[in-house]
Parts: sequence; C-alpha cells; structure tokens
Amino acid sequence: MSKELNSGIPTDSEVILGILNNSESVLKRLYIAYFPMILQLVINNNGNADDAKDIYQEAIIVLYNKVKTGDFELSSKLKTYIYSICRRLWLKRLTHMNRYGGDIKDFQEYLSVDDETEKNNERDIQFNKMGNALQLLGEPCKTIIEDFYINNRSMQEICENFGYTNADNAKTQKYKCLQRLKKLFFQQK
Repeated sequence: MSKELNSGIPTDSEVILGILNNSESVLKRLYIAYFPMILQLVINNNGNADDAKDIYQEAIIVLYNKVKTGDFELSSKLKTYIYSICRRLWLKRLTHMNRYGGDIKDFQEYLSVDDETEKNNERDIQFNKMGNALQLLGEPCKTIIEDFYINNRSMQEICENFGYTNADNAKTQKYKCLQRLKKLFFQQK
C-alpha cells in the first residue's frame, strides 16, 4: 500500500499534508500529475511549453503559500483548483502581452515621428563630430582609443602593442588621449 501512495497522482489530502510536512516526493508527484493538463491549456491559447512551465510553477507556489498560511480551504477537487489558478494566470499574462502588442494608432498621440527623427539627426551629427575628432587626434592616440572603446581590447593588450612598461602607463596615456579627443570634439562647430 505504501508503494501505491508513493507513485501516481497524489490524493488531495496527500498534497495538503505533503506541503504542510515539506514532502518533496509529494510535490514532485504533484508537478508530474497535472502538468499535461496545463500544457494543453497554454498551448491551445497561444503559448508554448516554457510558458506552461512558468504558469504551472506560479500556480504551485500559490497553492503552497495558501496551504502554508493555514487558512486554505479546498472547496473543489485540487485538480480543478490548480487548473483555475493556471487559467487565471495565463489569461492575465495574455492580457499583459496584448497590452503592448496593440495597433500603432492607439499610441499615435504618445509617439511623435518628428521628435524621433530630430533626435536621430542630432545623434548622427554627434557621431560625425566624434568621427572627425578621432581623425584629427593622430597616432598613437587614435589607435589606443579605437582599441579600447571600439575593439574592446584590455589595457594589458594595449600595453603590449605599444610597448608601454605596464598597464598603468597605458591607462595614463589613454586618459591623456581621451582628454585631447574631448577638446577636439568640443572645438568643432
């Protein structure tokens, strides 16, 4: 008889007692028992297996917390209770996802194409100014700045490439180069 209790779908009272007694085996059996039903629910309603796992996990946490607080009263089958929690959570998630996937016309009063175009144009001007300043910088500063900020090279690599005695000296040189670059950038009109 104990073998029967340790395999298959746990009874509702087994689950509640298992949660109260921190039984991992009951929780594992619970996870296995009703997941296919939740998977079907989520897949049939524009979701996937990962979504179903997330929703099921959240539902089990809700159940676990309710039972642990001591004021849990089951008025239906546990299977129905879990299904209703998952259904509510999934509908809530779908509503949340659809809130951001609406028609662009719904957001026209908030989005101004002219503002975005102006910002992009200003950004392009700033990038061009920085490119010009970088060209005016000269060597070795141009290469040090490009190696560090664009090519993501470490100070140790820069130290070895330029023959500095240590990475701190390379860092000092990079700082001086950066100061010159800023000066050239802000001198442009």
